Amino acid sequence: MDNQANILRNGITTGTCAAAAAKAAVAVLLGGEPPETVDVSLPAGERISIPILSATVKETGAEASVVKDAGDDPDITDGVTVKAFVEWCSGGISFCAGAGVGTVTKPGLSVKQGEPAVNPVPRTMIVRSVRELTNRGVRITLSIPGGEELAERTFNPRLGIQGGLSILGTSGRVRPFSCAALRTSLRCGLDVLAATGIKFPILVPGHIGERAARRHFRVVEEQVIEVSNEWGYMLDEAAPRGFAGILVLGHPGKLAKLAAGDWDTHSSRSKSALPFVANLVAENLGRDFSEAPTVEGIFSSLPEIQKKKLGNLIAGRIRKSVVDRLGKATMVAVVLVDMKGNILGMAGDISPWQL
Repeated sequence: MDNQANILRNGITTGTCAAAAAKAAVAVLLGGEPPETVDVSLPAGERISIPILSATVKETGAEASVVKDAGDDPDITDGVTVKAFVEWCSGGISFCAGAGVGTVTKPGLSVKQGEPAVNPVPRTMIVRSVRELTNRGVRITLSIPGGEELAERTFNPRLGIQGGLSILGTSGRVRPFSCAALRTSLRCGLDVLAATGIKFPILVPGHIGERAARRHFRVVEEQVIEVSNEWGYMLDEAAPRGFAGILVLGHPGKLAKLAAGDWDTHSSRSKSALPFVANLVAENLGRDFSEAPTVEGIFSSLPEIQKKKLGNLIAGRIRKSVVDRLGKATMVAVVLVDMKGNILGMAGDISPWQL
């Protein structure tokens, strides 16, 4: 088999798209013909050619658009159109958020409150691209049709970015199946918590944990962070930020992996929690669940008193592992819930989060 068939194709970031669109728009605003492609410089110095979907003169300026190609990365923004409308203005280069591009509303991020959600590296790329053509003052309005709806499926609402997507990218390229974007969003979530004075965050794997946290505990909007599978990374990032306490909340089928030493809980990169839980049941309850299909199935087969005993036992093991990794300077509590969000067990002091 040809080895080239297994090579994944890189893509470009929304930041690169925005830089190309802004440059193409300025080119036609200066009286040039609509370009089919423009060259932009990536942060590391490499120059690449980007196809231009359209570039036209408008009544008060000019607009150009670029279709994002994320390569072989399963990116939510793959195929979106990034538009840049440019017009002359006094001063330097300024940015505005058009339809589908978010605005920052909370502190703690790399972009100031009230500014369009255009991250620093893309801003630099855009300015550099425009300055290759003109030294005049330019107002750049970036938009992404459909971006407001897509943003609801991202971390932006939790980070206080309202109205649409962010213009992102640190290298200018999208590398397939990288977890870098997820980790960046998670780290930003911690930064927002720290900047807004929240001392007791709640970390959950996903929606089940989030719903349970809001159902059972006193929670403000930003306090709950969906960690997905990045538990080791998030605890390591949380440790130096000085949080007073952390509540780990979720289903034992996922979180029991932490007690077993798996800090990346993705199913392809960690062991099943089932043998670990079945062994605890055998050792502490004297029952054999070695053939049980799921952790949820084990719990549903137990009477309430044994269910609570097992839940507390697993929660205690998880808490010990988290404390060992995070350090004893931070209070740690663990709450386990079933698929319906009902509490199965807990360990540690949960008073800071109680209703």
